[in-house]
Amino acid sequence: MKLPVPENLITKPKQIIGMTDLVDFPDLGLFDVQAKIDTGAFTSALHCKDVRLIKTRLRTRLSFWLIDKPGEDSRRFYSDQFSQRMIRNSFGVAELRYVIKTRIVLFGRKIRAEFTLADREQLKNPILLGRKLLRNRFIVDVSEKNLSYEAKIARQTHTS
Repeated sequence: MKLPVPENLITKPKQIIGMTDLVDFPDLGLFDVQAKIDTGAFTSALHCKDVRLIKTRLRTRLSFWLIDKPGEDSRRFYSDQFSQRMIRNSFGVAELRYVIKTRIVLFGRKIRAEFTLADREQLKNPILLGRKLLRNRFIVDVSEKNLSYEAKIARQTHTS
């Protein structure tokens, strides 16, 4: 006799994601930004410069400059909702980083996720997607790339 599976234990099928992709951050006005999918990283990271706290009598805000694509001007952003966390960088060195929450779009799904703010200028990809974002949503196929972006282009072509 087969027992029914409780509804809270039913999981959605996981989407296959490649080793890299072009992703969107609608809250930040960033689109088609190169991201590396990194199962070795727990937390996701967003490339930025000049991260600093701005204190006024009324509040403390986080200020940072985001670079959309190489050769384009960076834009300044502010956040009232942020935290700080110790993160191990790619060299294994612990460093204190600011963390913001924002939405990322993958395969047409808006996912609210945490991103540490880091200077990734010396690295190939300005965005790193870590296990915390990937868990229970995606399976990584390192032989693939830009699967979410290709699905986005297919949706745009189909709806035009």
